[in-house]
Amino acid sequence: MELITEKQPNKDVKKRILSVRNLKVHFYTYAGVVEAIDGVNLDIHKGETLGLIGETGCGKSVTASAILKLIDPPGRIVDGEVLFNGENLLEKNDREMRKIRGSKIAMIFQDPTTYLNPVYTIGDQVAEVIEEHQEQSSRADIKKLTIDALRLVRMPAPERAVNQYPHELSTGMRQRAMIAMMLSCHPELLIADEATTALDVTVQAQILHLLKELKAKLHLSLLFITHNFGVIAVICDRIAVMYAGRVIEIGSKTDIFDNPLHPYTQGLLGSIPKLGQDTTARLKSIPGFVPKLINPPSGCRFHDRCAQKTSMCKPRKPELIEVEKNHFVACSLYT
Repeated sequence: MELITEKQPNKDVKKRILSVRNLKVHFYTYAGVVEAIDGVNLDIHKGETLGLIGETGCGKSVTASAILKLIDPPGRIVDGEVLFNGENLLEKNDREMRKIRGSKIAMIFQDPTTYLNPVYTIGDQVAEVIEEHQEQSSRADIKKLTIDALRLVRMPAPERAVNQYPHELSTGMRQRAMIAMMLSCHPELLIADEATTALDVTVQAQILHLLKELKAKLHLSLLFITHNFGVIAVICDRIAVMYAGRVIEIGSKTDIFDNPLHPYTQGLLGSIPKLGQDTTARLKSIPGFVPKLINPPSGCRFHDRCAQKTSMCKPRKPELIEVEKNHFVACSLYT
């Protein structure tokens, strides 16, 4: 068995593009300190897609924002490391991070309606990203690069789309424009935060296919955040499961779907309806409620809801341990 900690030697560090170690994020509110992220550990390897999954409020988006140092007050990153190509991003100042955001690490947000400015054209907003990171380019070059970025994401008639406003495009086309904006400077790592949540099933499938195609074409690494196991099954190579601010299981897609180890992962998968299942039977559910992170439970944060809890669950916080090859779980059942 192998323990993942911030001091663990990186046996295949050359293959890792991102390593998050013991990341902690707190929000200081009048009601108390919200321990939103509590010691997250995960790795993303070059050329792979890591899926980060968990229910709403578990800390997926906060983790993504912390990677790019986008935590606003009253939030604060209180501990940990975010190693990108061996450099700790948490030690960089704002000016250095602005050079990294967009050019080396880009992030697609879940609602393009919110993040696209309604008073600027699509072309202006894509061009702004290009200008930020390619200051020596002429206006003609920037326009060409903008059209090329829209063509890359299969935007219909990109020469016309550069002059259109967000309200003139469908939600799916706006999401393509967001992807074009984020890929316009050819980043090494792309973070997709619920990038298909606001889309209907048909358009969602198109965006997933597009991301897989672009990942292969541009040699990207991808962190894909979602709460949908169906989406995870389509696009991801490995999966990290989060619960109440902690990563509680990491494994390949086959490991997680065919042999889930953590009781929470088992509960999530057991609650999904399956083809051929008796339609009159009740779906399985996880009893209880997600804990409040102002005063979270001691030890394993899932123990109050777990049917398999032991005497060790409450007093001791479980660490991620390699139970099978490249399959890690944080649970006292396996220590």
